[in-house]
Amino acid sequence: MLLKRLLFNLSNSAKILPAFSANRMLSVRVDNATSTGAQRVVFHGPKKLLQTEIAGIPEIGEGEILGKIRAATICGSDLHTIIGRRQEPVPSILGHEGVVEVIGHKCPHSDLNVGDRLTFTVADFCHTCERCESDLPQKCFSLFKYGHADMDSGTGWNGCYATHLVIRKGTHIVKLPDNVPDQIGATLNCALASMTNAVEPLMNLGNLAEKREENKNKTVLVQGAGLLGVYSCALFKEAGYGKIYCYDVHPERLKIAEKFGAVSLNGDKNEEQILKDNSVDTVMEVSGVKKVFPEGMRVIKPGGFYTFVGLVHPNSQLDVTAEQIIRKCLTFRGIHNYGPRHLEQAVEFLSNTVDKYPYDELVSPSFDLDQMNEAVELALSKKYLRVCVEPGGGKVNH
Repeated sequence: MLLKRLLFNLSNSAKILPAFSANRMLSVRVDNATSTGAQRVVFHGPKKLLQTEIAGIPEIGEGEILGKIRAATICGSDLHTIIGRRQEPVPSILGHEGVVEVIGHKCPHSDLNVGDRLTFTVADFCHTCERCESDLPQKCFSLFKYGHADMDSGTGWNGCYATHLVIRKGTHIVKLPDNVPDQIGATLNCALASMTNAVEPLMNLGNLAEKREENKNKTVLVQGAGLLGVYSCALFKEAGYGKIYCYDVHPERLKIAEKFGAVSLNGDKNEEQILKDNSVDTVMEVSGVKKVFPEGMRVIKPGGFYTFVGLVHPNSQLDVTAEQIIRKCLTFRGIHNYGPRHLEQAVEFLSNTVDKYPYDELVSPSFDLDQMNEAVELALSKKYLRVCVEPGGGKVNH
């Protein structure tokens, strides 16, 4: 099996951990947990056992929210961590894509109610530093990222592969509309919010109809048909772009992209007749593969906009000269994560289009926490763009 070849195993038996100190305990009745305990899957390092543990639920602090994880999805960054391509502190609870249900909070001046479903920014910000005030909160000097922190940070309940999550006071939250399902809603706070940030200079997300007439003669090339690419296609489609091309080497992914508005390209040489030199207004890189760059430079028009989202890893050196950029009058833009308004835009976009596109095809049937080994293996197979975990709710039968 793929996962075993990567020397990854998951312990299916629960390990009982010492509870937090008595004055840090909160007795809460939740599904799949005792009144003073909850379940989490702990990462101890690449190619080591993931361990399912039972531990006490901590008391939340001022401004914090205690949420029950309704659904979480496995992002590619988590897979890179698990197999050792990416380093994260240990021990930790991975997982940053999720939907939580409020079961307690200490936000007295908010309109939060027990039972509200929330999405949340993948990072917690201070809101006061130079970067936060310069509209780059995702680069906050005091940044904390969910699913990327060790268990000595805060309460330790920092990731979505668990029954519970503590949302910190600087985290932006958005209530989910009733028409947004948990499974696809879990992808909002990573993939879709990142893409609403990426397309922001190219369209008015607050009023997509406003620029449809202007955009009808525009062409975009989306490089990559993963979840970022599929969401990108849908965003450009709703903005009225006349031609949306999507390149990928995986035929199954291209078939999905077509359902979200794309004309698929697989690298066939004959496709050079479709995408001629200097024929594309916008190139959106979401593949994470640097070899797509020369093709993007070939087809982009003078004055074009080239956005980089997927190449966020060391093996990303590009072969380009300043002269090429200058002579074509190009704009290059790098996107890493997003700010609060992009999450709000993502929620609105998904709610407005949930009945228009087959979002349910993007996510696998749900696994429970004690099936994390199978869930990760399925994610590594790339059969689905996202694999879903529902603590206490999902259970895939084999």
